[in-house]
Amino acid sequence: MSRIGKKSVELPSGVSAAVSGQSIEVKGPKGTRSFTATDDVTLTVEDNAVSVAPRGMSKRARQQWGMSRTMVANLVTGVTTGFKKELEIQGVGYRAQMQGNTLKLNLGYSHDVEFEAPEGITITAPKQTEIVVEGIDQQQVGEVAAKIREWRRPEPYKGKGIRYKGEFIFRKEGKKK
Repeated sequence: MSRIGKKSVELPSGVSAAVSGQSIEVKGPKGTRSFTATDDVTLTVEDNAVSVAPRGMSKRARQQWGMSRTMVANLVTGVTTGFKKELEIQGVGYRAQMQGNTLKLNLGYSHDVEFEAPEGITITAPKQTEIVVEGIDQQQVGEVAAKIREWRRPEPYKGKGIRYKGEFIFRKEGKKK
């Protein structure tokens, strides 16, 4: 039995869910998101909560049970509070600034890196060394943050680069004479 799958997803006030076949659509104050489940699970909405149940006890049905419940919970979280990833920039001369919908990164290359924010994602730079990526889709927020981080990953000797806030970088000792 799935411990996660057994729990129903509570719908907070201002959030509505509609099930049609294997797809569920969740509407909230931040927008609308939908998810289509596999044929191995059944989605039901009752008493202001969404519950997921497996169809049979096959291995695949049990796997999809917990995953589908988590996906529905992420839809509800996305339309109510949204998701957020914070990045820090460390390094002499490394900085970031927003110009309209474009993030301009100065990362020690011969040119500035320009990153266009995709639709549904909000990128802000409260300080020159901080970047905040926000949106209602958890997967898209994480992917955009990873793409920004990929321009200059933190290196282990000096720790320079773009890192997630609170990320620990294992530091190495340099060469000795």
